[in-house]
Amino acid sequence: MLSAAVATEDTRLPDGALMAARDKPVGGQAVLEGVMMRGVSTWAVAVRLPTPEGAPADELADIEVKTEPLVSWTKKHRAYRLPIIRGVVALAESLVIGFRALGIAANAQVPDEEEPISGGLWIGTIVVALAFAIGLFFVVPVGLTSLIKDAIGSAFLFWLIEGLVRTAIFLGYLLLLSRLKDLRRVFEYHGAEHKTIAAYEAGVELTPENAAKFSRLHPRCGTSFLLIVMIVAIFVFAPIGLPAWWLLVLTRILGVPLIAGISFEIIKWAGRNRNKAWVRTIMWPGLQLQKLTTREPDAAELAVAIAALDAVLEVEKPGEADPDELIGIEVVA
Repeated sequence: MLSAAVATEDTRLPDGALMAARDKPVGGQAVLEGVMMRGVSTWAVAVRLPTPEGAPADELADIEVKTEPLVSWTKKHRAYRLPIIRGVVALAESLVIGFRALGIAANAQVPDEEEPISGGLWIGTIVVALAFAIGLFFVVPVGLTSLIKDAIGSAFLFWLIEGLVRTAIFLGYLLLLSRLKDLRRVFEYHGAEHKTIAAYEAGVELTPENAAKFSRLHPRCGTSFLLIVMIVAIFVFAPIGLPAWWLLVLTRILGVPLIAGISFEIIKWAGRNRNKAWVRTIMWPGLQLQKLTTREPDAAELAVAIAALDAVLEVEKPGEADPDELIGIEVVA
């Protein structure tokens, strides 16, 4: 059961479920039939293995857990810990860990008689995914808006329309993903990841029953981060004006790291100040969007998320780390 102290101290998010009042340096990611959890010096992937052939339909397969050590890139150079820069570094680091976790999860579903997915294929996947994201959310909006550039005749209207187009594409993309049946279980594991992290932040025992009481939404979610990126981009690109079309495209590509760094600082700040009502009001749009990328998990999916976090907690205690250990550590849920 949740303790009375936790229940009264914690608040509720837009879905009506509990939100932990404290922020701890733990993050994660949903993967194929599993969850990746990351702490300060360790990350782990827990995956539900395929059900053995001939097993009863209601029989759950085993959970496989793989743990990896982690030395944050931000500890390797003092400059990597500076505001804005630390966000860019942390985002790049998170992408690398995230794709490695996806590879581990995907290979866990591959039958023993088949070849595992190669590392080269995953590197190619990363490159294609990044190019697609930058093209769809930054190059396409400025390209479409440039078609009516002469008719607009105003730098202010240009960046405003471009920002609205970018945000509309982003919202449409999320809506499309939310309707894909093949992604439903991934979204359920995403919800399980959030609930498990919230239970840990609240200091309750990590059980599926306890985790289920918490919200499937989280203030530090990557979905909220991406919405912040869309909004920050409007203000970053505003001073550029209306140069030639190729300069517009170039600035949108080169501006991605700066926008990501600023957005990271904002979402980390929001996570630390989540107990303030006005901060939760600002976070409300991003939390609403998470309803598209998360689903309510069942007890079996929560057990997988808990197994991943337990694997991290067997090695370290992120919530009890010394201040020196947390220098530069930036984790998005």
